Amino acid sequence: MTEQSAIDTAVKRLALALDALDAAVERRKQADRNEEGLAAQVQALGVDRTRLAAELDGETARSRRLETTNREIAERLDGAIATIQSVLDVHE
Repeated sequence: MTEQSAIDTAVKRLALALDALDAAVERRKQADRNEEGLAAQVQALGVDRTRLAAELDGETARSRRLETTNREIAERLDGAIATIQSVLDVHE
């Protein structure tokens, strides 16, 4: 191998190595962009989870209030029915 062909071979190898390095850098940049996108999605999901948990807590409290109100109304109706029944029994 002559000195010129050795230099040509070395230059070709260097060019291939630089191309490979450029490709690796581009892949890494793409991976970083994907990672940033995933991190943003995780953050958004965390915010949604917090909001949904707060809404669930509110609806759970509302449900408990409705159950209490329902029980109170049922007790009042039972009392009214008993009163009406005793009035009817007295007049029979």
